[in-house]
Amino acid sequence: MASKSSIDHEVIPVTALNCNFRRKLGLYLNPQNTVAADWRTVAEMMDFTYLEIKNFEKRDYPFEKVLTEWETRPEATVANLLSILEKAERKDVISDLKEIIDDDCRKYLERQLRKPVQVPVVDSCGPRTQEREGITLFDDPQGLTPETFDAFICYCQNDFQFVHEMIKQLEQTEYNLKLCVFDRDVLPGTCVWTIASELIEKRCKRMVVVISDDYLDSDACDFQTKFALSLCPGARSKRLIPVVYKTMKRPFPSILRFLTICDYTRPCTQAWFWTRLAKALALP
Repeated sequence: MASKSSIDHEVIPVTALNCNFRRKLGLYLNPQNTVAADWRTVAEMMDFTYLEIKNFEKRDYPFEKVLTEWETRPEATVANLLSILEKAERKDVISDLKEIIDDDCRKYLERQLRKPVQVPVVDSCGPRTQEREGITLFDDPQGLTPETFDAFICYCQNDFQFVHEMIKQLEQTEYNLKLCVFDRDVLPGTCVWTIASELIEKRCKRMVVVISDDYLDSDACDFQTKFALSLCPGARSKRLIPVVYKTMKRPFPSILRFLTICDYTRPCTQAWFWTRLAKALALP
């Protein structure tokens, strides 16, 4: 068991902090306080924009949403959260919740130690052995040689015309890439969430995220993006590639702001768009 003195908050992600901590932290920060810094100050120090903070204001419990968005970023460690609270002069919060924080961190470290060296087939999405057999159009029906792809395309239905253009430019040219387009490649009758997870994690080297105003309202896109981010904290594997193909009226999703964007909306770089995207997808 990890002792209090041995806890290194730098290596512990904010996701290690459980519901009890989050609820109590919200009780400190959600009320608008004219004296002490509230959730808006903390959100600003977490590098959220003015428009993002105005969007959070619409929530009944805004800081819980702020924390959920921030924890997907590579810098979202317990140490950085404590540092932000200290800079916001909320040492009262740190002092009152320190015992809960340390307890959650110890439990996280203990769980890490208990993890087996070889990860079993069953994971957080549940048993998937049966669904792995014959889930895409050209899968081996016996599940012996599963179909693999260069990239999973995360898109909403209103952006499907651009996905068609992507197929034309990346599959039917000298780039000869193989894209996983859910509506085209996945067989009907499968569990959508489980199969999406399987394809993103096991079958596809990269994921292209087609960003638009409609994307922001898609539960499926939200799940796929957050699942892919959880597989590559800090974007070390360059797994996610955000693509913007038309002008947006709403703010760009904050969880993807730290990634380099492939932008089709800029006339000065449009000629290089498909080459850049193809090269990124062709990386080993």
